[in-house]
Amino acid sequence: MGFEESVYHPYDFANRRHIGPSPAEIAEMLRVVGAPSLDALIDETVPAAIRQTEPLDWGPALSEQAALHRLRLTAAKNKVLTSLIGQGYHGTVTPPVIQRNIFENPAWYTAYTPYQPEISQGRLEALLNYQTMVCDLTGLDVANASLLDEGTAAAEGMALCQRASKSKATAFFVDQDCHPQTIEVIETRAAPLGWRVVVGDPFTDLDPAAVFGAIFQYPGTFGHARDFREPIAALHGAGALACVAADPLALTLLTPPGEMGADIAVGTTQRFGVPVGFGGPHAGYLAVKDALKRVMPGRIVGVSIDARGNRAYRLALQTREQHIRREKATSNVCTAQALLAVMASMYAVFHGPEGLKAIAQRIHRKTVRLAKGLESLGFVVEPKAFFDTITVEVGALQGVVLKAAAERGINLRAVGATRIGITLDERTRREHTQAVWAAFGGDMIDRDLDEEYRLPKGLIRESPYLTHPIFHMNRAEAEMTRYMRRLADRDLALDRAMIPLGSCTMKLNATAEMMPVSWPEFADIHPMAPVDQTQGYVELIADLAAKLCRITGYDAISMQPNSGAQGEYAGLLTIRAWHLSRGEAERTVCLIPVSAHGTNPASAQMAGMKVVPVASAPNGDIDLADFRAKAEAHSATLAACMVTYPSTHGVFEETVREVCEITHAHGGQVYLDGANMNALVGLARPGDFGSDVSHLNLHKTFCIPHGGGGPGMGPIGVKAHLAPFLPGRPGGAGRVSAAAFGSPSLLPISWAYCLMMGGAGLTQATKIAILNANYIAARLRGAYPILYSSGKGRVAHECIVDTRPLKDLAGVSVDDVAKRLIDCGFHAPTMSWPVAGTLMIEPTESEPKAELDRFCTAMLAIREEARAIEDGRMDPVNNPLSRSPHTVEDLVGEWDRPYSREQACYPPGAFRVDKYWAPVNRVDNVWGDRNLICSCPPIESYAEAAE
Repeated sequence: MGFEESVYHPYDFANRRHIGPSPAEIAEMLRVVGAPSLDALIDETVPAAIRQTEPLDWGPALSEQAALHRLRLTAAKNKVLTSLIGQGYHGTVTPPVIQRNIFENPAWYTAYTPYQPEISQGRLEALLNYQTMVCDLTGLDVANASLLDEGTAAAEGMALCQRASKSKATAFFVDQDCHPQTIEVIETRAAPLGWRVVVGDPFTDLDPAAVFGAIFQYPGTFGHARDFREPIAALHGAGALACVAADPLALTLLTPPGEMGADIAVGTTQRFGVPVGFGGPHAGYLAVKDALKRVMPGRIVGVSIDARGNRAYRLALQTREQHIRREKATSNVCTAQALLAVMASMYAVFHGPEGLKAIAQRIHRKTVRLAKGLESLGFVVEPKAFFDTITVEVGALQGVVLKAAAERGINLRAVGATRIGITLDERTRREHTQAVWAAFGGDMIDRDLDEEYRLPKGLIRESPYLTHPIFHMNRAEAEMTRYMRRLADRDLALDRAMIPLGSCTMKLNATAEMMPVSWPEFADIHPMAPVDQTQGYVELIADLAAKLCRITGYDAISMQPNSGAQGEYAGLLTIRAWHLSRGEAERTVCLIPVSAHGTNPASAQMAGMKVVPVASAPNGDIDLADFRAKAEAHSATLAACMVTYPSTHGVFEETVREVCEITHAHGGQVYLDGANMNALVGLARPGDFGSDVSHLNLHKTFCIPHGGGGPGMGPIGVKAHLAPFLPGRPGGAGRVSAAAFGSPSLLPISWAYCLMMGGAGLTQATKIAILNANYIAARLRGAYPILYSSGKGRVAHECIVDTRPLKDLAGVSVDDVAKRLIDCGFHAPTMSWPVAGTLMIEPTESEPKAELDRFCTAMLAIREEARAIEDGRMDPVNNPLSRSPHTVEDLVGEWDRPYSREQACYPPGAFRVDKYWAPVNRVDNVWGDRNLICSCPPIESYAEAAE
């Protein structure tokens, strides 16, 4: 035999990683959908009028090894110094058992938001632990399951004060000792809502009668730990509310905000084992008094019972979610930082109350020794009482000291022109203290013997915290590992099965893309580090931004928004700032189709805009006549329209250019929601067919994992005329998140994705996403109506399956279908949105044909079970659909149901050997709302629920 050259396929690398179907499977799927070729299918699906003419290209795709090598070279351009800058960001030690088993474990980072509680019990328990930890440390009654960061949590706290306050004032007071970035985020949030922000000293400048609320930093950004009981009491006397931004580690030693009378506490749990990561992602927290629990923003994990009366966890008060309340939503928070909240909760479980207190005490003692050494050198150190932060007066020596410290590997903080701020943390060692003294001109040795305390008198905590047994478990690594494994086994994430959620794009998060997030060069950079230490990040962010501009047709990108909802908000603020610069403050109307994401109207309301709904046509498209009429009616005040493309109905609308032209003709700007960008990359560019701004869900299209409902990134792209008004730019929209680049430690994931796929690979991925959706639609069309499709019978990257006929014919609800899919080993598609009683299915390009077929087998079998009810062959009440999901408990004990255990537990589509078992039966949501419990209940009560 002669030597034969191997044939190289240009998508080999992409196929191995992100594109599920093989070439042979693609051919078979095209036969099923009735398309002669993949390009022919795309031509039938994507309107020719919006197709981009040039291929997406920035050179050949890199192999995993080549991409990781480039990332290593880029990371090496960052300089990892010991940053004692503070300002809300701290060095921390992530216990390796948590890093490996949570942070780097796809069972945790590939999960979706726990809207389906039966398959989310592990995450929900970890988040309930988080809520309990926050409540205990803050001394308040109810906490949510995390927010985005401290700055946005503070802004949410301000909005909560305004909603719940009895005061009629329109001003909000901000402690001048709040972190600077927090003040900026608060000012950004207040401006479009017409609220005035007053910054000053709480003890001399606060007029309680003139504000609806106030926020105090505890300890302050310069180190002061003050007793706020007096200003809080004064606020309450005037009908206003008090919010305290508190360091949770300091609260192990200091009086908690709740004991001072605070109504709300906010902050960040970053220093509980979450790497600083150049600013994020980190889990912000918000806790409130019990009276405020039904108006607080974000998600709350609650305790309920399942169909057997066993304890089960769920998201409580879900009617507050934005997709239901829309423009009446309390905020546009559609994501938390679930993965980071889980890490923080596990950090508390790992250390327990004694361990956390010991860490805090060690940090404080180190700070005392540092202060005493500086005082011995003749420097004035403030404050006299502190936790971990001091401010040193150095006069004209500021630059000299900062430079000397940097030369010794230490970053300090410049405060004004003559002072230096120093914040110690869990990672501070004696050599760091000595290096700081040396930078100040001292030659001393830190002997680590001094145990003096300088905590403020009268603020020493005496109340207990973390008393629940979970925080006192055996913390041997074997037990910790098993606990985290047990929780992970209760969940269904992408590492187990396809998660076909329409609009949510649950695609592969490749291992090679995830690895750099843990590298110290990315994980251990402080967001306020000098720019010469962050050149790797600068290069990465610039190149990713350039690629995103090429993909979208926009001219500039802001990476600041740290979620999709933040991106919407930032985009609308950018439009608002542009109108204001033109002297058109009256432009406040935003046209939004009724089918839009629920965060769209919520974001518009937060940006100070008036929402005007636009009807949908019978085929699901925007009703163009209604859109034109409303644009004309509001021509003088039109600020923007918000459209999702492809539409939320899963179709490429032919009229998108016309919608953009109408908006521009009446002086408005077009905001195109980027949630469905996975159907556009390489095929069409929003900036080319009329859009002015979009956010890009990097946690959807560009492979950042959903992390159980966070982390995420929602950068915005804009056309050139809007670029000067991007967040954080002078005269622009203002800071929308705490860090300058949102959650930048996630950006290596999206950059690696772009490098390893190349332009051609990204384009192929889009085509396969569209093929996979059309394949599912073709296979299910005979059993279920496909609600919307194009004139040629095609869907975009997702399709809506109508299950309403099952309700009419057999009494089977969309909930029954969703829960039965759990028995088959699947997460349900998006339920009842954008159309009630339907399922919106998005398979993404990552799924191979075998998984698509398994899902279709399950869906077709569910239809046959419904048909059996319809035909009278199955009991209309006691059947596998209404009693799903089934658990291992259903395999034992008495069985009085008219269907077999095998039918119950092993339906078509389910694996026999690798069967996923839901840990609970169907959860009773009504019981949970009537008996709201949002923190860990006593161990004894676990028996009570089952009685």
